[in-house]
Formats: sequence, C-alpha cells, structure tokens
Amino acid sequence: MKQSFKRKISIILVDDHAILISGLKLLLQKRTSYQVVGVADDGHKALELYDKLVPDILILDISLPGMDGLQVLKNIRVRYEYAKVIVLTMYEDEEYVSLIMEAGASGYVPKVAVDEELYSAIDTVMDGYIYLRPKEMTSMIKNKQSEEKIHKMYSTISPREQEVLQLIVKGHSLTEIAGKLLISIKTVDTHKTRIFNKLNITKKSELVEFVFKHNLIDI
Repeated sequence: MKQSFKRKISIILVDDHAILISGLKLLLQKRTSYQVVGVADDGHKALELYDKLVPDILILDISLPGMDGLQVLKNIRVRYEYAKVIVLTMYEDEEYVSLIMEAGASGYVPKVAVDEELYSAIDTVMDGYIYLRPKEMTSMIKNKQSEEKIHKMYSTISPREQEVLQLIVKGHSLTEIAGKLLISIKTVDTHKTRIFNKLNITKKSELVEFVFKHNLIDI
C-alpha cells in the first residue's frame, strides 16, 4: 500500500533582528508540519522573497528598514488576494492592532507572547480564520459596532445638511455658507442646529474632530 504524505506548511520569516529570526526558526522546527522556506531582514527583500516563493504563511515584523512592514503587508495583499500574513510586533494598543488588521493581516501576535501561541495563530489562519486574542477580538467587535452606530447617525443628515456640514468643517462662516448655498443665514443656522443635535455635538471644534476621526466626508 502506498503511503501518503501531508504537505508541510511553508513559512517565510521577516524581521531585522537575527536573534529573533533564529529563535523563531527553532520554535517552528519543533512542529514537523511547518517548514521555514526563507527569511528576510528588510521590506524590499521580503517582497522579492514572497514573489519568488509564495509561501502558505508570512510571519512579518512591522518595524523594518527600507520599507516598513505595514507597506509590505499592503503590497502583498494587493498582489495576492488570499495571502496569509501574521504580524509580529512589540506594540499592543488597540488602535495599532486595528491599523494592522485593516491593512489585511490574517493575525496578530505580540512579540512578548511568541511561544506556543504562534502555533495557534498559524493553525487558525491556515484553517481560514482570523487570529486575535480574546481581548483584541472583543475590542474590534466593539469598535465595529461603534462605527456602525456613528454612520447610522450620519445617515440621518439630509443632503442639504451635509452641504452645510462640509462648509462648516472647511471653516466657512454662516454668512459665507448662506452666500454659497443661496439661502438665508437663519436657514443655515437651523441646519447647523439640526446637525449638532443629530450627531450629539455641542461645539464646532467637536464637529470637526468627529468628522475627521470617523472619515465621514472628503475634504
């Protein structure tokens, strides 16, 4: 009877610290189902190596010389729709994790936790899922729900109110807005009041911050 062999998971490691690369290779070699097929120590080499080998998994540091890991990630996701990239980084704040995941990462593992957790991340990603820690997953779900709520609030603003809002954010006075839209100052003020009420905002500075933070309009 012919014996069948399961194909190994091919992995590229990208980090500019030789000691960490050596440690990662030793860690991954403990699993016979993994095979490190290449390593790179800067962003440009990482892209070249990925194009050459097209591995199952790319384990990528974000802080790299030449081209930072975030740009590497974005480039790979453009070229390879189904690329699986696990990001290793020393940063753990929520905004940073969100930035990484929005750029197309398949998973995220803090460098301080690079041990058997990396196995879990690789196996999860290879099964077609996103890998995040429970805390980070909960945070991202909450952030998504919050953004959905904000966009729902913004959708209640009428087209005319959106015109007024854009001009307010661009720094125009009520008089200037009235002149541009050919309406009375009183009407402009009414639109402004409605906008503030719908977005639960009390000051112009809050409105500007709100609009830019949530990328609601193009300036």
